[in-house]
Parts: sequence; structure tokens; C-alpha cells
Amino acid sequence: MTMMEGMNFAAIDIGTNAARLLIKNIDHNPLGETKFRKVLFIRYPLRLGMDVFSKGKIGKERAEMMMRMIKGFKQMMRMYDVVDYRACATSAMRDAKNGKALIKKIEKKTGIRIDLIEGKEEAGILYGNHIEKLPNKEGTFMYVDVGGGSTEITLIHQGRLVGSMSYNIGTIRLLNRAVKDGIVDGLKADMAGMYANYGPINIIGSGGNINKLFRLAEEKSKKELKLPITSLRSLHNDLQPLSVEERMDRFGLKPDRADVIVLAAEIFLIIADCIHSDYVYVPTIGLADGIIGELYAKAMQDEKERLSRSRFYLNAEAQGLLNAETVESDE
Repeated sequence: MTMMEGMNFAAIDIGTNAARLLIKNIDHNPLGETKFRKVLFIRYPLRLGMDVFSKGKIGKERAEMMMRMIKGFKQMMRMYDVVDYRACATSAMRDAKNGKALIKKIEKKTGIRIDLIEGKEEAGILYGNHIEKLPNKEGTFMYVDVGGGSTEITLIHQGRLVGSMSYNIGTIRLLNRAVKDGIVDGLKADMAGMYANYGPINIIGSGGNINKLFRLAEEKSKKELKLPITSLRSLHNDLQPLSVEERMDRFGLKPDRADVIVLAAEIFLIIADCIHSDYVYVPTIGLADGIIGELYAKAMQDEKERLSRSRFYLNAEAQGLLNAETVESDE
């Protein structure tokens, strides 16, 4: 058992389509392996991108919604005795003219600091969280996270990071016709280049939409968490001609999922076609999980350093290099 066991860590992920609060507890199994047990998960359909990609900024009503949301998340973290947290905002907040000003206002009112992270950092957090969970690190994989405002792509070869890219192509951006000319063609060209260098590449998928598509698909491997591209294409073809209301009725989708899920499937299919993927591996883990993983790693490093300092002082005292009074003053 470590000093961390039983502690709760939290992550707030403020995306373009939705915001999420995730709280996890640190646990260890009899083999001594560290396990993260989900304590609480809240998804709030904030939809910042609906303002940002149509008006260029976050409107007053949605800013007030965000303020109330953060206050609520703060109370939930208090209720669950969270020892450390990190709040991150991604594509929509990066693009909003008033994004930084709103973040400062929220911190002043709530005490919650929100980090505005770039696409490459977002991809790096996601990569670090998923690479350890790959069933087989041999070969080449492409980590693809499709969000509301951007798509983060990380290439992994033989278990090592080759490179990360961020493209301003996302479901809310597409819904608002806010994807600039040439970006999709640039994505396709980059993907074709990767296929030329590495051959066929399978995908590790992330994001609420691919998780939902995996659950809806009839043909899949539940045990291996694999969604065949043929199955994804078939499901896309079933969903595409339906209205938002029909998707909600037939597939049990929420409104803020029903209007973007087809667009997400299209982004995955564009990439899969370019790199000749057979399947999408869907581990249903996202940015918030990666944030908590990093918080725990930092806490473990701090604990190791504290123990190392303690051992140094104990050894020094035993050798007569420090007296007990010096040790007490250092503490």
C-alpha cells in the first residue's frame, strides 16, 4: 500500500461539445498493481462551439452556464475529498476571442484554474494514457481523438511516439460549416504520407462519439474492443439519412449526440480510408482519464522525493553529520 491509496483525483475536461468532470480513486489489487476506480462522472452539454464557430466568441448566456457548471463541479470535488485536480479547456476556448478573459473571470469567482491547452499537449496527454493499455505494442497504430472543434492524431510505432498533429476539423465545426478550405485535403495528404511510410495502420479511437458508435454497432469484438471499419461504415450509412429526431428515436441518442455522431463517423472513415485501417480499437478512455493519470504520476514522484529526503536526513543523523535539532528545523 502506498500513501496515495484511497485518495481521489479529479479532472475537468472542457471540450467544444461537452464538459466533463471525472473523479477517480486510487486502489491496488492483491498483485500490487495500481488501479483507478471511477467514483463519479458527469457530462454537461455545454456546447461552446455553437457560439464560437458562429460568433467568434462565447456569448453571455453560455458564459453564465459555464460559470454555474464550474461552481457545481467545485462542490462535487469537495464532497468527494479530491486531493488534486486539473481543469483543461481545448479547441473552442482556444478559438474564442473572449476565452482567456472568461477563464480569468471564472478563476476569480470560483478559485478553479483552467488551463488552456494546445492541440499537441492534448494529443500527448491522450497518447500517454493509452499506450500502456494497448493489448499489443508491436506494429503501428494511429491514435485518433475526434472532438467538437479539433481532431488530435498521434502516430505510434513499436510502442513509441513518432509524432502528434492537431487539425481544426471537429463535429461542431463541421455542423457550423466553420472548417476552413484545404484543411480536409491537408489531413488526407498527411494520412496518405503515413500510409506510404508505414503501410496499413489501425486506429485507437477516442471521444464520446466513437464510444457510442462502438456500443451501437452490431458487428464488433466486445472482448478485444475492436470495431471493424466495415461495421463502422455500415452504421454510418444507417444513421446518415435519418433526421436528428429519427436518430434519437431509433438509436436512443441524446440531442447533442444525434446531430454530430454521423460527422464523427465520417472523420474516422476519411482517416481509415487513407491509412487502410481494418478496425478501430475503442478503449473508451479520454482526456479526463489521461489528466488523472498525470496527476497520480506527479503525486507519486513527489512522494518518492519526500521519502528520499527523509532517508537522507535519517542516514545523516545516524552518521553524526546532523543533530536532531537540525533535522527538526529542516522539517
